[in-house]
Amino acid sequence: MIESNFAITGTFIVYLLGMLAIGYYAYQRTANSSDYFLGGRSLGPWPSAISAGASDMSGWLLLGLPGYAYAAGLESLWLAGGLLLGTWANWLFCAKRLRTYSIETDNALTIPQYLSRRFEDNSKLLQTISAFFILLFFLFYTSSGLVAGGKLFETVFGLDYSIAVIVGTLCIVSYTLFGGFLAVSWTDLVQGLLMAAALLFVPLAAMEGGFGQLNADLHSLNPELLTLWNDAKGEPLSAIAIISLAAWGLGYFGQPHILARFKATRSNRDLTTARRIAVTWSFLSMAGAVMVGLVGLLYVHKVQGGELADPETIFMVLVNTLFHPVIAGILLAAILAAIMSTADSQLLVSSSALAEDFYKRVFKPDASSESIVNVGRFAVIALSIVALLLAFNPDSTVLGLVSYAWAGFGAAFGPALLFSLYWRDMNRNGALAGVLVGGITVVVWKQISGGIFDIYEIVPGFIFASVAIVAVSKLTGGAAASVSKTFDSYQQSLQTLD
Repeated sequence: MIESNFAITGTFIVYLLGMLAIGYYAYQRTANSSDYFLGGRSLGPWPSAISAGASDMSGWLLLGLPGYAYAAGLESLWLAGGLLLGTWANWLFCAKRLRTYSIETDNALTIPQYLSRRFEDNSKLLQTISAFFILLFFLFYTSSGLVAGGKLFETVFGLDYSIAVIVGTLCIVSYTLFGGFLAVSWTDLVQGLLMAAALLFVPLAAMEGGFGQLNADLHSLNPELLTLWNDAKGEPLSAIAIISLAAWGLGYFGQPHILARFKATRSNRDLTTARRIAVTWSFLSMAGAVMVGLVGLLYVHKVQGGELADPETIFMVLVNTLFHPVIAGILLAAILAAIMSTADSQLLVSSSALAEDFYKRVFKPDASSESIVNVGRFAVIALSIVALLLAFNPDSTVLGLVSYAWAGFGAAFGPALLFSLYWRDMNRNGALAGVLVGGITVVVWKQISGGIFDIYEIVPGFIFASVAIVAVSKLTGGAAASVSKTFDSYQQSLQTLD
């Protein structure tokens, strides 16, 4: 056991040193706020695509989704399918327009900044409120990553949960603090490839007799695990349950850390290639995650002859049991990679909201680029401390924390962003109404249960926000002539800006 922990620890240390080296190299190339928050818009298709996927999926991909598949079987495909469709639609409908419009809006670096400039909002209200929702929901999102990190270090090294969460936080903050967006994106490329490889390799290594035998074994264990229409207890899935699972795909349109990759890509032509890479990576990764849950369920029952106290640890259980400590260390590093790839992106987007959308916009409009970067770095530390405090509850689940934050972003920013990219007559009041109604609906809906209120809160949030945008824009006279004229120029730029 001592030799095993030593080998795994050594692998972790080598991995972390590699990430820190990338962070240091990125630090050397970070000269201003555009570099720190958006990488100077220099990403090629591979880092754009894999970084978007890795920062999206996080520890949820190696803990939450396998745990859900372990408990619910093929019911989890409704969730995975919705996410895959959402990934494709987000790249297809948002990527090129958002990159182009954000450049045309005086190189807007953040989503709140883009919305404010798109609708010529001089009141600072739209940008400030948008930044508030980013900070609110990212605290829960980042906490989910820290919870995942705590479970990793607790399971692998036997650390106390609180100490494990602190160790994981220090790992993430270390390179995000200095390297900024480039460090985050380049490390995400490495981490994303490692995640996909681990998710495909582990279930194949654990499987006995191929897919036919897996199907037969699952059927003998519980045939309800193999149907899309019933839950694991044999009860038919309700329409509310199916819609709630598939509706996760709606969340993509409003995730600031994913949308940032569109803006950071070096050309519009690269986005088509990036979309294909991103969708392929997401399909393979989620298929592997579901397989980990199903194969792990059989392994626990047939080999270990018992139940698993926390289904979200099934990937770690398989790795620790089946592989040599050195190989296990590499595969477990994939979990750390998943956690780091999302938490670093979330911290960076949150710090940009604090620095660009609060500090510069509200308190010091003439702030230098250097001071904004310094404020952003301070924000990384401050926000990580708050997220750390939220993560100290050992009963928190990764999937539960992610679902709340995902719905919050999807409803608050998804409709506002989509309408801003496609609807000429949308105005500032409509955008403000959409952000407020979407965000508030998620917060309120989450507190109520029973009947229609059991539907995933992103659904009513997205619908109500869309209605609010259209109604308020029309009731307040539509877009000003200058805003409509500027929107027309954006449309023209789509054809010329590569």
